[in-house]
Amino acid sequence: MTQANELDPAALKALEDRRDSGVYAKRPLMLVEGRGARVRDAEGRWYVDCMGAHGAANLGHCHPRVVEAVREQVARLTLCPSGCYNDRRALLLEALLSRAPGSLERAFLCNSGAEAVEGALKFARLATGRSEIVAAMRAFHGRTLGALSATWKKKYREPFEPLVPGFRHVPYDDLERLDEAVNERTAAVVLEVVQGEGGVRPGSAEFLQGAQRLCRERGALLVIDEIQTGFGRTGRLWASEHHGLEPDVLCLAKSLGGGLPMGAVLLGERVGAPPKGVHGSTFGGNPLACAAALASLEAIEAEGLPARAARLGTAFQERLRAISSPRVREVRGLGLMVGVELKEKVAPLLAALTERGVLAISAGPTVVRFLPPLVIEEEDLERVAAAFDEVLSKA
Repeated sequence: MTQANELDPAALKALEDRRDSGVYAKRPLMLVEGRGARVRDAEGRWYVDCMGAHGAANLGHCHPRVVEAVREQVARLTLCPSGCYNDRRALLLEALLSRAPGSLERAFLCNSGAEAVEGALKFARLATGRSEIVAAMRAFHGRTLGALSATWKKKYREPFEPLVPGFRHVPYDDLERLDEAVNERTAAVVLEVVQGEGGVRPGSAEFLQGAQRLCRERGALLVIDEIQTGFGRTGRLWASEHHGLEPDVLCLAKSLGGGLPMGAVLLGERVGAPPKGVHGSTFGGNPLACAAALASLEAIEAEGLPARAARLGTAFQERLRAISSPRVREVRGLGLMVGVELKEKVAPLLAALTERGVLAISAGPTVVRFLPPLVIEEEDLERVAAAFDEVLSKA
């Protein structure tokens, strides 16, 4: 490739189209830089980022604390096998668990949300000696085979069937159906506090607390997937805190690494310490990711981002509800995890928002999902709402 092609956005897009696997539907954007809640494309245009890397950019792009921590650690030590001790890993484990809800006391570190769910499923089966898993309709827990088995949507599942046996799905927020499903064969109930891919649907306290009670009564483990809702997104550090939940297993990823790939499975006293050698990860808990995660946690806490997400999220949802449009069915969410359900497909509206300098994503075919970094400025949120109002007013 010539130097000119290396710098030419059109040539680079063509190269990526030719060499990439093809599993991703691409937007006609080449993003090359990010600062806070804004990203810049190769043509020099800046956008308000309400995609938030699908919830992985709670701290925004290139946060100074994370940049400095990564710069220092990459020159010191990037890899350390989990068979050896490491200073950054030890400090991160303590930082995570000291802030975790309930009595979570140990953690397995990995590289992604799907890996966290896979680990949670294995640990649940191992701890209980049972094999069945109950999950929710509309749930999304990842695309690896175990996580995919807990995921609901047919378009994700059907090409890869048969999946892992022993999974069943019940309607979300329906405690009666969950009660019927949990029995002496159930190893775990796996739930999101707010369903993300499923349409930004918050669960009720009655349902979530009822799920916890059923698990305690019947010997199953409560696995809460906070991969998207964790780290301040919903207005608390953990979405579980809204309902006083004390999960037996907590799945984390996305914003944990401050922009670097990282996941974690937090384990409570009902799980205990798994036997040596039953699970592992080559890159899990590497010092570079741990340093980034430590800096991210410190920044989230120092800058009061959960409380900020609660305040801005309430105002943003009120602003969206004030938009008078017959095309809107419902605005819902928690904190800065916001969904707008329309009476039509959202793809054309997402494209129109992009033209107006706002990036958002879908949560199903009829829901626009806003996941802005928690550091977003109020004027940028107003710009997003105004752009959304404008595209809704167009025929």
